[in-house]
Order: sequence, then C-alpha cells, then structure tokens
Amino acid sequence: MTISAPRVIALLASVAAFAAFAAPAQADGEVNIYSSRHYDTDEKLFGDFTDATGIEVNLIEGNADELIERLKVEGANSPADVFITVDAGRAWRADQAGVLAPVQSEVLNERIPEALRHPDGHWFGVSTRARVIFYDKEKVSEPPQTYADLADPKYKGQICARSSSNMYMLSLLASQIAHNGEEAAKAWAQGLKDNLARDPQGGDTDQLRAVASGECTIALANTYYFVRAITGDVDGLSDAVDRIGVVFPDQDGNGAHVNISGVALAANSPNRENAIRFMEYLTSESAQSYFANGNNEYPVVDGVEANSAVEGLGDFKADDLNLSELGKNQARAQEIYNEVGYK
Repeated sequence: MTISAPRVIALLASVAAFAAFAAPAQADGEVNIYSSRHYDTDEKLFGDFTDATGIEVNLIEGNADELIERLKVEGANSPADVFITVDAGRAWRADQAGVLAPVQSEVLNERIPEALRHPDGHWFGVSTRARVIFYDKEKVSEPPQTYADLADPKYKGQICARSSSNMYMLSLLASQIAHNGEEAAKAWAQGLKDNLARDPQGGDTDQLRAVASGECTIALANTYYFVRAITGDVDGLSDAVDRIGVVFPDQDGNGAHVNISGVALAANSPNRENAIRFMEYLTSESAQSYFANGNNEYPVVDGVEANSAVEGLGDFKADDLNLSELGKNQARAQEIYNEVGYK
C-alpha cells in the first residue's frame, strides 16, 4: 500500500493528538487495542473481558492498512498493545512491516490449531470463515464442486466475484499457488476471469445479491455474509435465501479455503502482560461462543460449536494449509491477476 504525503502528515498529527491516550497507557489495568473489525457486537466482547479481569479496554478502530501504517509512524512511542485484523493476509502485512512481536503462550498454542497461527507466534487466528461457492438452485443443476470448476468453460458468463485487490480474492489465489504452483494458479485465474458474468465489483453481500437478482448464477463469498441474510433482514438478499444453494469446495481434495480474524501483540506494547492475557481470553469458551453467535463465524477452539444457522450450512472439511502461506504468496497472486487481466 502506498501512503501519500498528506496521509503521512495526517497520521503524524493523529499521533500527537493521541498523546493523552498514550500517556496513561503505562498504567496497570489497561490494554490498548487497534482493531480493523467493525462489528458493534465486539463491544460486548471487550466489556466481558473487562468484567472478568478488571482490565480496561481502550479501542481504536480503522482500516487495517491504515492501522498498520499508524503503528509504523508511532514506532517505539506507540500505545498499541494488540492488533486485530480480519484476514491472514493483513496479519502478514503487519508482520512484514515490523509492527508485531512474537508471543510464546501455551494457552494459544494448545487451543488454536497449528494451521491457523503463525509458525513463530507472530499472530493467531481466533475465528474463521469459509470462502465457498453459492449458486441459484433454480438455474444451476450441476454447481461447481471445486475451486478448479470455477474455471470450467461450461460456467462461462455465470460467475460473480470481487476485484483482484480484495484480500479475500488474493488469499484464495495465494492458496492455489501454494497447492498447485504458479502455472496452474495462473490458468485458474484466467479461467475464472473468462467465466465472469460482469466485471468484478462490490463486496461479498453484493455477489450474493447478484445471484438473488439473476445478474449471475454462481458467486464466491464468505459464509457469514450468507448467514446474516438467513438470520436477519438483508435488503435484496434475505427474501431469496431459500433458492440459493451452498457448496463447500474441494471436499475430496484439500478442503474449503478458510480465513481468519487474527490477533497479534504489538511490537512496542506498553502493557504486554495485559495484552497476552487479552489474546488468551479470546480463546476462552465464552469468547469463542461470542464469535460464533455475535458475527456468525466458526470458533477455532475444539469443542465450541458454531451457532445453529452456521451449522445449518453443513459440515465440511477445511483446508489445513498454514495461513502464513497466504501472505507469502500474496504479491505473486496480485501479479497473476494483473497478468491475466482480472480487474
């Protein structure tokens, strides 16, 4: 990400304005969180942590890339203790920017599956979502069963997907690179592009709405966007959920691609013990149940169940590729999309 001079100046100004927050950050009983999760329901999660521990949570929310840049600008003076992001790709970016510190925690290592955490403890996945295939049951009698199928010419003009710069799309192609190599991944990206019903645009909910409206018959989206439409009132989608089917791809192969909400210790954390305590708290049964019920995500801790609407999508095998591979292949994934003309 390129940050303009005005943006850097603005970030420096925000650091100065943040001095009042930074000063008391040294005091016991606080943890300062930078989060790119924009879910109102997370407020209850933070409140429950304070109720359970007496540690006050100070929260700064923002775009993940801007928070990473803010951490870089603040440097050793940063008040941040914990960085939270909604995908492994940006956890990788933060790590590469040098704003994260490794954590050695028996609690985190025991409760979080190996594939969902950095090999050296630089970040940890605390919830997951699967990126799956949705289709119009009235129009598609033989939906794609694998990610490879999305490049099959028989689906030409039927697929809706997000832009190549979207982190979910980058991570999906990065996983293809890891599993199948760059040549096969490039052929897949070309085939997906050729099968698009329209230019890539919008968010995951927009892809699902496009299926509901008939603009396309097949779409890629994360599971929790669809569950929101099942359990709530999503304009242009909730009325059509009964006719939209879901396929968890690659069940006879690598398994469905998953991504995480991740948590990490900030490199210059002034409240390190409280930060690690908060990170470990996110693996507790109560916090994991909250992720499941508050945002329709899959818990990462064995024995904690997803909510009934998520469970209603069906059981599936998840890809056990270590998600650090998504970050390693991220730049090449963008290059491949560019090379095939996928916008």
